[in-house]
Amino acid sequence: MRGRNERNPTPYSLLHGQKSAGLQTGQEYRGQSRVGVQRKGISLMNRRSIVAYTNRIRKQFEDMLRELVEIPTVSADPKHRKDIFHAANVARKFLKSFGAKTEIVPTPGNPVVLGRFEVRGAKKTVTVYNHLDVQPANEPEWQRRPFAFAKRDGKYFGRGSTDDKGPALTALFAARYASEAEIPVNIQFLWEAEEEIGSPHFEGFLKQKKNALKTDSIVVVDSVWISSKTPCIYYALRGGVTGSMILKTAKRDVHSGIAGGVAVNPILELCKVAAQCCQSDSGKVLIPGFYDGIVEPDHAEWRRLLGSGFHLKEWAKSYGLKQLQVKNRKEAMKRLWCRPTFDVNGIVGGYTGPGVKAAIPPRAELKFSCRLAPGQNPRKMAGLLEEHVKKINPHVKVIFHALLPPYLGSFSGPYARAAFNAFQYGFEKRPVFARAGGSDGAILLMQKHLKAPINLMGLSLPEHGYHAPNEYFDWAQARAGIQTFVKYFYEIAQL
Repeated sequence: MRGRNERNPTPYSLLHGQKSAGLQTGQEYRGQSRVGVQRKGISLMNRRSIVAYTNRIRKQFEDMLRELVEIPTVSADPKHRKDIFHAANVARKFLKSFGAKTEIVPTPGNPVVLGRFEVRGAKKTVTVYNHLDVQPANEPEWQRRPFAFAKRDGKYFGRGSTDDKGPALTALFAARYASEAEIPVNIQFLWEAEEEIGSPHFEGFLKQKKNALKTDSIVVVDSVWISSKTPCIYYALRGGVTGSMILKTAKRDVHSGIAGGVAVNPILELCKVAAQCCQSDSGKVLIPGFYDGIVEPDHAEWRRLLGSGFHLKEWAKSYGLKQLQVKNRKEAMKRLWCRPTFDVNGIVGGYTGPGVKAAIPPRAELKFSCRLAPGQNPRKMAGLLEEHVKKINPHVKVIFHALLPPYLGSFSGPYARAAFNAFQYGFEKRPVFARAGGSDGAILLMQKHLKAPINLMGLSLPEHGYHAPNEYFDWAQARAGIQTFVKYFYEIAQL
């Protein structure tokens, strides 16, 4: 086997010879060849060679995922700040052990982890984005401890397993294969730790490291397929406005038998405000001007979207939804991907312990989120919302937590074709291009500062429980995902 420093003008197309023993399951390595193929005799994109690699590394993948999942990287909770720094060091350890140059970049908030695989003769650079932080896990429906990794029938349970630690490791294992096989493409990893709270310090990081982060393309491995049957490449995201409405009406609790009927109940007042922001039965947003500025899909795009494999009943079943606001498939797709929303995410106030406490609370808080369609401006929409709330109740204080613009990319061109070919190779299924209903501030910031084409190539399935209790990832997605990203790196190297 040739050493890494020997001259090899076309190593990724001259893989001839026998497979080596390669990396053993769970084995740590330093300096030796790890892919498990020699550079004579076997074509790099021989599926048997890549499948053999994925089979060998399965236990190591599981061990690494366990280590990350069991770190409670909840970015919304300041008490987990030390956990996030711990996870950043673990992530750096993983990248470094795989042969990447690494750096932990501090920000005023949580750090960003960088890793870079460089290959001699590479003319293209691909940036892979993932995030290490996770959603809170305080739902009572959890069937096991959320930050205790559990493995059963090829499924990996735990908060963050599918959003986004499992997919991050999947791309990392593919990058190791590509690097050791000397596919001539540089691969840099960008692992953020504030995505779940709107990426408040990510722009400062991008400005600080802009020259070092020059790239030809960006792939975001953080999205959910429309259906478990069909790989999905997203080219559009809705924007987001999140915040709280706070109302204080007294200095302390007051007995409802003494003051009920006269004292203002802040919980009821906030419920009234919410009811005048959105119709609960139809989902129609009642804020004046909230449907302005939408960029509608044209006829050709709608034809593509209607062929994306979205089935309303299957979609509802995947997410455990028992009631829907709409029954028409196209109308549901329009509302999910191309229309703004207003949702109440929680109400805090009053007594919530066992039994009943007959008291009127002095304070209440309503947590809300809005999704914005491509073409809409989050600052303008936030202003419209705040103005509307003040007209309903001028005593309600509106606090905005995140303002995220929508994203509208392209589903054509060489990088989109590379993503399509990669998914078709890895999963042996024809992928679809589609819009998505979620938001991701990091994507907009990378588009703004790195100015490179972006593909969203997530690996999560609807049944994986994104942001839900009993979240899991699975080996089938990881195995095919590794094959997909090896193929993607190969495709980019040939552009």
